[in-house]
Amino acid sequence: MKVIFTKDYAHMSRMAAKYIAGLITLHPNSILGLATGTTPIGTYQELIRQHKEEGLSFANATSFNLDEYVGLGEAHPQSYKRFMSQNLFDHVDMRQDSIHVPNGLAENLEAECKRYDSAIAEAGGIDLQILGIGRNGHIGFNEPDLKFASETHVVKLEEQTRQDNSRFFGSLEAVPTQAISVGMKTILQARRIVVMASGKEKAEAVQAMVSGEIQPSLPASILQLHADVTLIVDEAAGSLIDKRGSKYV
Repeated sequence: MKVIFTKDYAHMSRMAAKYIAGLITLHPNSILGLATGTTPIGTYQELIRQHKEEGLSFANATSFNLDEYVGLGEAHPQSYKRFMSQNLFDHVDMRQDSIHVPNGLAENLEAECKRYDSAIAEAGGIDLQILGIGRNGHIGFNEPDLKFASETHVVKLEEQTRQDNSRFFGSLEAVPTQAISVGMKTILQARRIVVMASGKEKAEAVQAMVSGEIQPSLPASILQLHADVTLIVDEAAGSLIDKRGSKYV
């Protein structure tokens, strides 16, 4: 795992955008795995800037988001489809039929999970997967568990995750208790992975991801097994990592 240390959130965001923009420039038909939450917002803002000011085009790219809340449709202000529209899709030239987010309103959630896995496989798999990391080490909504969930699946959200997200909903009670999440097998099949982390509250999870034991109780630790992972951290999130041999930018 390559670790890149940056000075702050804005710097981290620009570095992650550089990876995405570089891939799309070289390979316009790239398949992108995208994440939600506060961590990638700065990255998406930089990509929008590059699209408007430098001509970066998403016209031939395809995206698959990692997750969606069960029970929320795209019209809900806190759905991840709405999040992506507001923070990226409405501001770039990606085609609507190339945008994929799990359907949180599907009547048959198991069938929706299988459909989503099939769609990713039919597209050729993920070229670049963007990830954040939760304070409990989750990636996507793959929560700490007794085993690594391999396929797209319905997950019961941990109390810590719901508390972290309650600021967006106004109360803990309003946060859904379940979500659809792409599984670890699909994430690990991505050709390259970029993980972003910012803030002191992420430091322990980041350290465990980089150098801890690989175990389902810290889902992000499985990324140690991937051949092409780049972790981009600001000073606070990377404060507990052994910095010898790491790259500073």
